[in-house]
Parts: sequence; structure tokens; C-alpha cells
Amino acid sequence: MTGDEKLYEVKVWDRSIRIFHWVNVLCVLALMIIGSAILYADSLGIGGDGKITLKIMHAYVGYVFAFNLIWRLVWGFIGGRFSRWGSVLPFGRGYVGDLKGWFTGLRSDQPPEYRGHNPAARLMLLAFYVLLVGQMCTGLVLAGTDLYFPPFGHEFAEWATGAGEDHSQLIGLVPGSKELLDPEGYAAMRQFREPFIAIHKLIFWFMLAAIILHVAAVVFDEVRHRNGIASAMITGKKILRKPSND
Repeated sequence: MTGDEKLYEVKVWDRSIRIFHWVNVLCVLALMIIGSAILYADSLGIGGDGKITLKIMHAYVGYVFAFNLIWRLVWGFIGGRFSRWGSVLPFGRGYVGDLKGWFTGLRSDQPPEYRGHNPAARLMLLAFYVLLVGQMCTGLVLAGTDLYFPPFGHEFAEWATGAGEDHSQLIGLVPGSKELLDPEGYAAMRQFREPFIAIHKLIFWFMLAAIILHVAAVVFDEVRHRNGIASAMITGKKILRKPSND
């Protein structure tokens, strides 16, 4: 980019998208930190009560994360043009050709400009949303099996105590306590949760790798092409070398 080249500032990301992005960043960061403390609780010398406290904190942050993500999923159908799934996900007529053209331009250091997400970024976003939704769903199940928290906690509590429809047996049931539990029901419930734990942990590592790749790509694009991609999630505006026709 030459020093005297004319640049064009264009509005892209609406306020709802920008709020979602930063709330999601803070929630994912907090969940990863707390989740790591839970995962390595024994090595950190954290006892049973401390681990329960961490799980409760993890669940509360997880609810904020889940509500924020659900709102984003809805906004993808009712939001502005560049917030809608048709502009975000790597589908639709001509996408494969756009992706090939973008990579061809990248090799010559002149990738095509896009007011919204470029084709490669749309692939990354698909991976991100699959990981986020998967983490939300498995996390809600684990909150129910570990803490008896909503939306599934009541059903898991019935299972673990053998209470059935006799909800009076659930009074006094607290996370970490085994006083009111039915041994067979509790063992079956804990066996049910095992694959959800495995998937939750696996998504954690995939998410960490995706975040590192995402940040590296943003830094590269910002330094190489100076298009204001980083600040765009604050101001909502990108910098283009040519007037946008899309």
C-alpha cells in the first residue's frame, strides 16, 4: 500500500455484533481459565469444596456465554446484512470460486477485498460456531450432572436420587454431597456424563488452537494490508483500498 493511496472507510459490523464479539471474548477467556483450574485442581492443591466453588463460577460465566451465543444465533437471521448467516458461513453459489480467487490473490499479495468476511474467514467462523455451540451444549449437560443446575439439573437430580416424581426427596440436595443419592441411579447418571466430559475437554483444545490461529490471522492481515480489521470490532468500520460495491 503506497503512502498516497486513497483509502475508504466503510461501515460493516453493527453494534449487536460488536457487543457479542467482546462479551464472547471475555466469557471464553474466563471459562478457559476457570476450566483449566478445575481440570488441574489436584495439581494446584484445590480441594473438594474449592473445586465445587470453581464449578459454580464456571457455570455462572457459562450462562452469560450461552445467552450471548444464543442471541448471536438469532441475530444471524434478523440482523443487518453482514451479520446474517448468508454473509458469514461458507455456503452459497460461487463460494468455492471466491475462495480460490482469494488464495490466488493472497499468493500475489493482492487478495480481493471484502466489506464483510473474506472466504477464508468464513471457513474459520464456521469452525468457531460449531465449537462454541458444542461447548455450550455439553457445558449445560455437565452443569446439570455436576451441580444440578438448569436447564437439565432437575432431571439429573431425579435420576441421581431415584426420586422420580417425589420432588420432596430433592430438598437439601447440594452439589458435592452424596447423602441423598441413590447409589445405582447416581452411578448411572455419572456414566451418562462421561462422553460429555470427553467432548467438552476435546472442544477446549480445539478452541484454544482456533483462537491462536484466529489471532495470528488478524495480526497478519492488519500488519500486511492495514485494513483496520482489528479496530473494526470496536468502531464497526473497515478500511478498503477501493470503494465497496457489495
